Amino acid sequence: MKRACVIGAGFGGLALAIRLQSAGIDTTLVEARDKVGGRAYVWERDGFTFDAGPTVVTDPDCLRELWALSGSQIETDVTLIPVMPFYRLNWPDGTLFDYSNDEAALRREIARIAPDDIAGYDAFLDYAAAVYREGYLRLGHKAFLDFASMIKAAPALARYQAWRSVYATVSHYVKSEHMRQALSFHCLLVGGNPMTTSAIYALIHKLEKDGGVWWVKGGTNRLATGMAALFQRLGGTLRLSDPVARIHTLGDQVSEVECASGWRERFHAVASNGDIMHTYRTLLGDTPRGAQMAKTLARKRFSPSLFVVHFGLQGTWPGIPHHTILFGPRYKGLLEDIFDHGVLPRDFSIYLHHPTVTDPSMAPAGMSTFYALVPVANLGKLPIDWAEVGPVLEQRVIDEVGRRLIPDISDRIVTRFHYAPTDFEADYSAWKGNAFSLEPLLTQSAWFRGHNRDDKLKNLYLVGAGTHPGAGIPGVVGSAKATAGLMLDDLA
Repeated sequence: MKRACVIGAGFGGLALAIRLQSAGIDTTLVEARDKVGGRAYVWERDGFTFDAGPTVVTDPDCLRELWALSGSQIETDVTLIPVMPFYRLNWPDGTLFDYSNDEAALRREIARIAPDDIAGYDAFLDYAAAVYREGYLRLGHKAFLDFASMIKAAPALARYQAWRSVYATVSHYVKSEHMRQALSFHCLLVGGNPMTTSAIYALIHKLEKDGGVWWVKGGTNRLATGMAALFQRLGGTLRLSDPVARIHTLGDQVSEVECASGWRERFHAVASNGDIMHTYRTLLGDTPRGAQMAKTLARKRFSPSLFVVHFGLQGTWPGIPHHTILFGPRYKGLLEDIFDHGVLPRDFSIYLHHPTVTDPSMAPAGMSTFYALVPVANLGKLPIDWAEVGPVLEQRVIDEVGRRLIPDISDRIVTRFHYAPTDFEADYSAWKGNAFSLEPLLTQSAWFRGHNRDDKLKNLYLVGAGTHPGAGIPGVVGSAKATAGLMLDDLA
């Protein structure tokens, strides 16, 4: 039997391990931390369950497919609950907008805040549907291993003007600034700047419209543990709390995986779901290929990081939906500060996650779980002392949530803590504390992104946010499908 090792039990690594094990490959999944999930980690404090994220599950069919490989169903391990509205958008001028795939409700919302943009919205949806078919259904699960594959995709990219940004494309269809922000903020959820991310990412709207937005009962980490349970039932081996220290090579092949504990085994193929820079710079750091790729990657643009404040409150808020975007007073200027200038601005926008409105089990009875997420520059652009700045920013974020939504928030806090860029760097070996791997620019997409199979080490593979198609649960699960196809062909 052929043997494979998958390094990193994030969603991409889990999905790949399931596909390999389902196909009869004896697969070992190695995870550095004490729980599976990668960035979908979880903490339990004072009776509250705090998900690290992500909080938005879209395209549930890509997950159901993993269970179907062995003739089982996702419901065996995971309960998905629909979220409605998908997001409530809240601007400083008091404007509110509930975004969902309820067409009648959505049109009423558009007519209320931007009646002149209804026709433009319809035209934008046609565009989003077209790039969804091309960018997600046709190319999303395809490995781009050479430049020729990129040339073949070029006509479609040109047809949909992929060189334009999401914001520029949206602005072509709608004129209201509120609507432009409402239709362009989504790429922030995969580490992209709406002002520079390729217009292909407009496909997210079609993805959400068709598949909905879902919550995993018990928290997003329950999806990861459900995937791990499926993997183990299939006969896969899971090693936790044992970080990989080195990938050994022999000629143009990877040969063995060695962990910090001293565990070391030989495999026919190795795939890394770890941070792409960490994979090459550290795990392959003593090889010519590792040094070469680390030098190449260091010249690329990595996504921003995140500052997340987790807090548990006394009381419940049925009027605050599951996801709220509290936009700040600036949009373009704030994005430039984060992505280009690398400063920590005085103002910010907040992504507020309130899972207990959907799933009360996330907090003790009569209490609520929240997290408030603020995009910030990564450590390469903003090398500040987060041990000093973190508590100050945490209080500012709490105060802003109080000012906008919960006036007596300070009196209701039961527990709170924050997660900073330095935590991403320490816990995930994320280069410069990035939260989404490479920034999703057109020049860092498809063939220009990490290849699903290394060009020189013929049995080394990559999966996850650093590979095509990119970050987000559908993205990393899609990358696993592409990588599994290559590995199964090579191992046959």
